[in-house]
Amino acid sequence: MSAPELGFAPRNAGVRGGSRPGPAPPHVTRSGLVSPPLEEAAATSAPLRVEPALRPLMGSQGRSGSPGNRGPRESEGGEARVARGKRGRRKGKAGTGHGGRGSGAEGKPGLQPARKTAGPGAEAGPGQEGEEGAGVEEGPRSSGKRDEGSAGPGKEEERRLGAERREDGSRERARERGCQAWGRIPGTRTAMAAAGDEEAAAAAAEPSGRPAAGPALWRLPEELLLLICSYLDMRALGRLAQVCRWLRRFTSCDLLWRRIARASLNSGFTRLGTDLMASIPVKDRVKVSQNWKLGRCREGILLKWRCSQMPWMQLEDASLYISQANFILAYQFRPDGASLNRRPFRIFAGHDEDVCHFVLANSHIISAGGDGKIGVHKLHSTFTVKYSAHEQEVNCVDCKGGIIVSGSRDRTAKVWPLASGRLGQCLHTIQTEDRVWSIAISPLLSSFVTGTACCGHFSPLRIWDLNSGQLITHLGSDFPPGAGVLDVMYESPSTLLSCGYDTYVRYWDLRTSARKCVMEWEEPHDSTLYCLQTDGNHLLATGSSYYGVVRLWDRRQRACLNAFPLTSTPLSSPVYCLRLTTRHLYAALSYNLHILDFENP
Repeated sequence: MSAPELGFAPRNAGVRGGSRPGPAPPHVTRSGLVSPPLEEAAATSAPLRVEPALRPLMGSQGRSGSPGNRGPRESEGGEARVARGKRGRRKGKAGTGHGGRGSGAEGKPGLQPARKTAGPGAEAGPGQEGEEGAGVEEGPRSSGKRDEGSAGPGKEEERRLGAERREDGSRERARERGCQAWGRIPGTRTAMAAAGDEEAAAAAAEPSGRPAAGPALWRLPEELLLLICSYLDMRALGRLAQVCRWLRRFTSCDLLWRRIARASLNSGFTRLGTDLMASIPVKDRVKVSQNWKLGRCREGILLKWRCSQMPWMQLEDASLYISQANFILAYQFRPDGASLNRRPFRIFAGHDEDVCHFVLANSHIISAGGDGKIGVHKLHSTFTVKYSAHEQEVNCVDCKGGIIVSGSRDRTAKVWPLASGRLGQCLHTIQTEDRVWSIAISPLLSSFVTGTACCGHFSPLRIWDLNSGQLITHLGSDFPPGAGVLDVMYESPSTLLSCGYDTYVRYWDLRTSARKCVMEWEEPHDSTLYCLQTDGNHLLATGSSYYGVVRLWDRRQRACLNAFPLTSTPLSSPVYCLRLTTRHLYAALSYNLHILDFENP
């Protein structure tokens, strides 16, 4: 039987460059478009090679391989299949083939023939077109039933091939997303999903506890980890806190920062290690201490008064007590500590002249006035007692352990009891032979020190027995005449600080020598030092007589750290009193009360 009788197109119809094939008869099956009849194949010079049908792999466009060739193997990438699909589309645009839909003028792709099959049993089933989509298009469909050879086992084969094509397409999409290497490993998807779940669980558990995974350092006992981290400095601890949230909480422990805080300025720790500000985290105090060291602060004025005065002040909890003329006013700090409520909540009066000095002790205010009297005021009541103590103005007063000591311009120092039934009864009167400018009681309540004007031929610093009133010793032997001591304070039972007219701050240690100070710091501008204040450890603050200069000193160094002039030339004023906390410094001048905020510079 000849080829025309079987309904096939001539052999040269499908060859590139031959005559354009005409449309296939309606009764021709799809396999007839792919495989020529056996007789025509035998008539050709090359023998026909019969091969079993292979599973075609669809490219990214869902098309099969080029006509007359075997489809690409599974190991070939999607790029080869895409390129071959493009060549098929170009051939279809040239004109209509056996399976092309419409004419070439419509510009739709023509047929890309499938591979050679062994016989009618390998013909495409009814669902092949839906599986291949636009990859392989067939010609005009036959209105009649397909051959029996295309049904039965061929239909199951096409379903299997369609499922495999869908699986190959999903695999190719995974490769295009960068998962080509993982796609070749069995069970990788399960492992990746498990790893993702584990990471999500670890991220969810991180804020509440220690990370389950990570370096071996994290899995150490906390006591050992604390010991290791205790050797880190401030910068290393700060960087370690940036690793994760758990380490940020761990490195905020006060135990890690205590050693650093004791070496910092004004961190709330004394030389003996006593924590004076236990309510504030140590890490936060160390941060603020860097501002003290570098001099970063914000200046402000808390109070102003119209006439020139010589104010004195004290701090207690969230209250500020400051003297103005013959009154003592109590103000409440606002929560930030950098501002005051404008109205005082208590006013203490009783002196006829200005209040020169006062202290807070045992819920009392003990004040010394220019009228030569001492006033005793209850902090939380209206109880006030005033009695005559000296013949001239009382320049200084101190109170500890129920004992009051006072120093006056009349060249005497006196000891008084604080007991309510014995107020006004003098225990001892000490002849100092010089005007007394400053006084302080030892923490052991066994002695007290007086600072005088140094107008005689003896030391301005002398220590007296509190019980008997006898002279114990005098400090220093090289004071020039007129080097009066304006402020003196005990730092411990055996150490004390003094400053005055000779422009020096001196540090005395009674355990070493009473004749020579341990260390001294000189005011660089040769100004009188009216007052001093210390944090009990390394920081020292002084107030000068000109331009309201406040200086900060690191007691481990000789030179001044920072200087803050608080007044200008027209309003030049001494700094009469200084008080400081771990965050703020307060300075009382002739016309106003200044604040240096080191927490929010």
